[in-house]
Amino acid sequence: MKPPITLYLDHDKPAIVILDQTLLPQKIEYISLTDAHQVWAAIKELKVRGAPAIGVTAAMGLYVEMKHTTTVITTADSFATKFNAVKTYLSTARPTAVNLDWGLTQMANCFEDNKHKSVPEIINALGIAADNLAKNDTDICRRIGISGAALLRENMGVLTHCNAGALAATAYGTALAPIYLAQEQGINLRVYANETRPVLQGARLTAFELCHAGIDTTLICDNMAATVMSKGLIDIVLVGCDRVAANGDTANKVGTHGVAVLAKHFGIPFYVCAPFSTIDFATAIGNDIIIEERESSEITTLWYKQPMAPKEVKAFNPSFDVTPANLITGFITENGILQPPFIT
Repeated sequence: MKPPITLYLDHDKPAIVILDQTLLPQKIEYISLTDAHQVWAAIKELKVRGAPAIGVTAAMGLYVEMKHTTTVITTADSFATKFNAVKTYLSTARPTAVNLDWGLTQMANCFEDNKHKSVPEIINALGIAADNLAKNDTDICRRIGISGAALLRENMGVLTHCNAGALAATAYGTALAPIYLAQEQGINLRVYANETRPVLQGARLTAFELCHAGIDTTLICDNMAATVMSKGLIDIVLVGCDRVAANGDTANKVGTHGVAVLAKHFGIPFYVCAPFSTIDFATAIGNDIIIEERESSEITTLWYKQPMAPKEVKAFNPSFDVTPANLITGFITENGILQPPFIT
């Protein structure tokens, strides 16, 4: 059984319809986003998340906002001013994932190519571009899956961290795409999913979609990764990412760096799965990547009706960490398995 659809564009309203991932796994509920403020909030609040998915969502959000404003904006100059303002606003929702700016840049390129046309024609072109981004994301993720599945064999143990599956993209995902493609090829795997504190993307999302797909899945706490590795249960580690520096240093969900260190210690291959567009050639090294810090309440109170920690305690809550390139075996992309440094 396939995972639920993550998002799609409803041209009639117009609106972006997303699966509210903050409610999973208890409830499958879709919500409609009809303006840029709703889209910004949905990305910030993790109702839609995952690097590919937020890139597509932001692009669709730019189209939806501009479509709704055509009743009051009719001139090319005023349209351009509004377009650029909305693009800038949406880019501030989350700073680490390069796909957010990438998706918005694709829409800006479309606008540039069509700015000499009438406003209705520009809107139509933007709608087509947004749809194509979603279709291309599905194709890219499947190709990542094909590249990665070539590394997998019957009964291998796969460890993953956070959620980089179908829920993080339009379909297939990145780190889970090789697992889905292996399943299509009749290869049975054992997947170990880190719970991924503090928001539990592994427990709530990865375990949910893999079990939904009928894949043998075992949930572990993040601090159990060394134990399962030491027992010989893990043959390969597959993770996604949000930004890759030109030298190969990689930002992914906080805790990924620790998993990579453990994999190196136990001699386990550690692969990053990502679209080629996730490589940020303008960022030379990992230290230059901006790391998002989130509210301390995600650590201190999120999952209980009462605080999990003393009220006066301070909390440090980076959403991502950077794994050095020398800990990464290779990058599984739609263009095959690549090695850094990356040169344009």
